[in-house]
Amino acid sequence: MLEPLRQGLPPIDPSAVSGSATCTLPARYEAVGGARRFTRATLNGWGLSERFDDVALVVSELVTNALRHALPSDSIAPDPGDPPVRLHLMRWSSRLVCAVRDPSRESPVASEAPDCAESGRGLFLVESFSDSWGWHPSPEPETPGMLSAPRGKVVWALFRLSDGM
Repeated sequence: MLEPLRQGLPPIDPSAVSGSATCTLPARYEAVGGARRFTRATLNGWGLSERFDDVALVVSELVTNALRHALPSDSIAPDPGDPPVRLHLMRWSSRLVCAVRDPSRESPVASEAPDCAESGRGLFLVESFSDSWGWHPSPEPETPGMLSAPRGKVVWALFRLSDGM
């Protein structure tokens, strides 16, 4: 899952992750508030509470986009063993990454919303408040002997942390 995060940045050693936390989210808009609470608790635990406002805004936008654009609109219930949306927070000494996994294979598209639009600025906000962002297909499930296509995607945002953190 980390390979695309290396584009244009100094190498990241996956074993050097100093903190990692994952939260599964239900397919309901109330999940955005839960994602923000999870983010606050995680950042507080890592001593990064001063970064909460920017990170929480980005997390809120990524989770909202996953719920709005990536979940099927039909009434088919998702597999309870495979929650539809997951939030991952990962910390290195100089970086923080928030990543949201969802079941859609459609690429996120940043577009310019008209001034009168009530939505459509999420990825613009992600781009504005993080140092970089991107997406890639979800890694295939690690089930020995099974051939399967990638399931969904991961949309991530990277925040550089100052050297003293």
